[in-house]
Amino acid sequence: QVQLVESGGGSVQPRGSLRLSCVISGRPDRMPVTMGWFRRAPQKEREFVARITPITGAYDYTNSVKGRFTISTDNAGSTVYLQMNSLKPEDTAVYYCAAQEPIGTWSKWGQGTQVTVSS
Repeated sequence: QVQLVESGGGSVQPRGSLRLSCVISGRPDRMPVTMGWFRRAPQKEREFVARITPITGAYDYTNSVKGRFTISTDNAGSTVYLQMNSLKPEDTAVYYCAAQEPIGTWSKWGQGTQVTVSS
C-alpha cells in the first residue's frame, strides 16, 4: 500500500519561503499517478492547493497560490515537492500530501506538516 511521509514544515516570516517534501513508498502496482497537496487553515475547511500528474505533465493550483507555489516531483517519481515562495499569513495551515488511488480518488494521505507564517 502507498505510504506518504512529509517533511519541511516550519515557521517563517511573511515573504519567506519553505519547501515541503513528501516521500512516496509502496509496491510498484500501488504507486499513484497523480500526487497533490492540500491544506487546512485554522478555523477553515481543508482545501486543495496543488496537484501534478507526471505522465502527462499536467499541473494545477488553487488561485490563491498561483505564481507563488510550485509543485514538482523528482525524476523517479518517488518524492513530490511543494516550493512555497512569498508566503503570507493566510498560508498558515497544516499541509497534507495526498495521492490518487485509484485514479481520480484522493485516498492516500500523509500525516500533515505545520506551516506557520507570522511576523
